[in-house]
Formats: sequence, structure tokens, C-alpha cells
Amino acid sequence: GPLAQEAAPARAHGKGESRLKRPGVLISALTWKRLVAASAKKKKSAKKVTPKPGSGGAQPDPLVQQRNRENLRKSLGAQQEAGAPGTKQGPLASTGELLRCLGDFVCRRCYRLKELSPGELIAWFRSVDRALLLQGWQDQGFITPANLVFVYLLCREALRGEEIGSQGELQAAFLTCLYLAYSYMGNEISYPLKPFLVEGDKERFWERCLALIQRLSAKMLQINSDPHYFTQVFQDLKSEGETGGRRDSGAKHWTISLDR
Repeated sequence: GPLAQEAAPARAHGKGESRLKRPGVLISALTWKRLVAASAKKKKSAKKVTPKPGSGGAQPDPLVQQRNRENLRKSLGAQQEAGAPGTKQGPLASTGELLRCLGDFVCRRCYRLKELSPGELIAWFRSVDRALLLQGWQDQGFITPANLVFVYLLCREALRGEEIGSQGELQAAFLTCLYLAYSYMGNEISYPLKPFLVEGDKERFWERCLALIQRLSAKMLQINSDPHYFTQVFQDLKSEGETGGRRDSGAKHWTISLDR
């Protein structure tokens, strides 16, 4: 089934609030920027309640639960389809393996950064996810096989090795991809900007966001609606790790800590 056939309807927190997440509808770049800015303002003024550990809190939104189940089915389906037909085998790629594949891809793409290791990229990703969990912005981690495929789709387009000359530039570009992935694929209506910012100029961040939306809106919709396209991108990501393994033979070896 598709990764997410329907988005959860926006909850009415106040007068005139717009829907922020409608994957079935292609939003314009300018609308995206206005909606995110309005949401951030509302989030800041609203009182935030962090549930106490062990307390009974509100029951999970059934639409969110349904979306999580669809994401899991889509991810497992892609892994099974990627295997050889007629053979019995378990999942072909775990979350940790796909993280390593993503790290290998970025290290090869950003060839000018000689000291870059896949572990640094993974640490950036985990740091954002952990911050959102600890601050109460999300109830469960975002890093899953299905979401990693979506992040890879964005990174393939956004990261241009010849233009990235420092780790700071790479981190800014990579976190932009993560922000779009969380905003599009995550269960929450909106996310804070701060964990995704490593530069003082927010305008540059928004320019990158809008440029990616303009170039990739069609593919972002397709990967949610077309299982075959999702499987193709999944296989592309998995092959990045296999390519990295062949190239590392007899050459420089990366040190990766997947549990940082």
C-alpha cells in the first residue's frame, strides 16, 4: 500500500488555522513558507504541556496510528520486493543498515570533504530526532526505513558535491532535507525550526526549502502513491551501501557509530 494515502486532518487549535499537511495536494512554494511561519507563531504563543512519565495521557490519534501502520507495511513490502523472487528471507535492510547506506552516499557525493565520515551524518540525524523527542515535539522517533528512503530522495537532489566545500555547508543542506522530510512525512502538524538550523540567516534556509519543493514536489507525491517507485528508490539507497563496501576494499575505512 502507499506510504501515506491520506494525511491526518489538521486540528483546529484556533480561529482560521489552515491545513498544513495535505500530501494529496501540491502546495505552492510561497504558500508553504507562509504556512510554516504562521504555524511557528501559533506554536510559540500556545502553552506546551509535556506529559509526565508513567501518567495516563491522551490516547494516540487513530489516524496517526493508521499512518504508522501504513508506513511499516510500505517499508516491509519494499524490502520483500527487492529480494530475489521465490526465496525465503528476512528483512533485507534494517534502519541501521539504511542509515549507513545514506552516510556512504553523502560521503561519496561530497567528495571535497576529505575528513567526512558517515558517522557524523548519522549523528546529526540522531541529534535532531532526539531533541524533538526530549522537547515533546514528537511522541516517537522519526528514523524508520520508510522515512530514510524519503530523506535519501531529497538528499540526491539537494546535495551537490561540487558546491559543498565545508562540513558547515553540508550540515545546513542536510538539515534542510530533514526539515522537509519531517514536515511532509512526520506525524505532527508542524515542527520547530531551531533543531534544523545551524546558520544565522534564516532566509538562506527558506530559499533552500522552496527550491527543493519546486524541484521535487512531483516526486514527493509519487513516492507516497506509487509502490513501484518507492521500491526503486529503496533499492537505490540499499545499493549505495553495497557500492561503498566495494570502494572501501583496500582503501580508507569509515568508522561508524549507529547508536550514538
